[in-house]
Amino acid sequence: MGESSNAAANRGRFSPSDGQGQAKATADQDNLQRGLVFHKPKPEYDPHQVTLIKKLQTSLSSTLDFFFPLASRLATIEHGDETVSFFVDCNNAGAEFVHVVADGVSVSDIIEQTYVPDHIVSSFFPLNGVRNYEGTSKPLVAVQVTELVDGIFIGCTINHAVIDGISFWHFFNSWSEFSRGFDSLSKPPILERWFLPDTYSPIRIPFFKKEQLHSKFIPPPLKQRVFHFTAESIAKLKAKANAEIGTHKISSLQALMSHLWRSAVHNKQLDPDQETIFEIVIGVRSRLQPPLPKQYLGNAIQGANITMKAGEVLEQGLGYVALKMNETVAMHIEEKLRNHLESWRENPKIPTVLDRPSNCFLLGSSPRHDVYGNDFGWGRPIAVRRGPGNKFDGLIIIFPGAEEGSVDIEACLSPETLQGMRNDAEFMDVVTDL
Repeated sequence: MGESSNAAANRGRFSPSDGQGQAKATADQDNLQRGLVFHKPKPEYDPHQVTLIKKLQTSLSSTLDFFFPLASRLATIEHGDETVSFFVDCNNAGAEFVHVVADGVSVSDIIEQTYVPDHIVSSFFPLNGVRNYEGTSKPLVAVQVTELVDGIFIGCTINHAVIDGISFWHFFNSWSEFSRGFDSLSKPPILERWFLPDTYSPIRIPFFKKEQLHSKFIPPPLKQRVFHFTAESIAKLKAKANAEIGTHKISSLQALMSHLWRSAVHNKQLDPDQETIFEIVIGVRSRLQPPLPKQYLGNAIQGANITMKAGEVLEQGLGYVALKMNETVAMHIEEKLRNHLESWRENPKIPTVLDRPSNCFLLGSSPRHDVYGNDFGWGRPIAVRRGPGNKFDGLIIIFPGAEEGSVDIEACLSPETLQGMRNDAEFMDVVTDL
């Protein structure tokens, strides 16, 4: 059953399109979904989980008092010229809280399988299949707490047109603080909006066509696998990439992503002349002058594409590919970001998953997100998983690993590609079994 947790009665508007980045690109996509796996609390903590569930619900409500735009709904303004503007109507409509029991499902069923058991994990998330524009009638935040035989899974779904990954985990971290008994937040959200100078009127976005609203991207048969990389194996890749190209500027993440991209391209068996794209979602809070505060609540991200022929990715080596990533990311200075936003403000477009070119890989999330700091009162999480939304062949989600400096990559690819990567000795040489 679903229960509503209400925020304080704050009123006003909170515009998702005022924030830098991908609010413009996510209206037609699914919500952002992340979930944490915990061992079940010891009996002395809460013998029947009654107090635990009530505590989670109450602390969620307290968190929404501070993140009150998330306890609201999207609203629209139609301008009469076949355009519409979106904003968050801070109407205290509430978030959704659901408590269920998964009889017979254990922690090992989730984290000890070769492939992510999508049929199980997807059932742990609320609002599956709900797209961001449906936030006009659906909650912007929905939480499902699922009791396992020996654990707890907390799945959270938040409208991606309103916040990005940094804000998502900021909200999650804040919720865990209240659940642990905090009287106030260590890092309250900053709600002041930012877009461009002299931008006071709402952004006018072309109406969605009926076929866009009712069409749904159905991916081909895909599987997901989590690859674990220790801090030592990542350092090894970084050293190799920098040595190959004679530099010191290639980062650990760029070396790791290049390693994965090369294996995926090889095992997709692409024609050497086919183009392949690796899209990186760049956080821009620190790239603006003055920088946006880390606690800024909104979207502050920008996509960057590295486009190469498949043969070039494979033949030029790890260092060459990583250097291309490094150069692309370095280009995203404030001037480029502002120019992009100026262009989009004049001609706003809403891309969809269907617009994504073939042989495209998209890197989402970040190894810098505070995933394992989410202690709700009975211990740290033991694993993180994503929900079923926005799946396509080439989706790469990166999380910090449970051990310091380690990284987990959840790759969503065809079964044939994943099997090939599993048999790829060069790739698996730096992968550690979880």
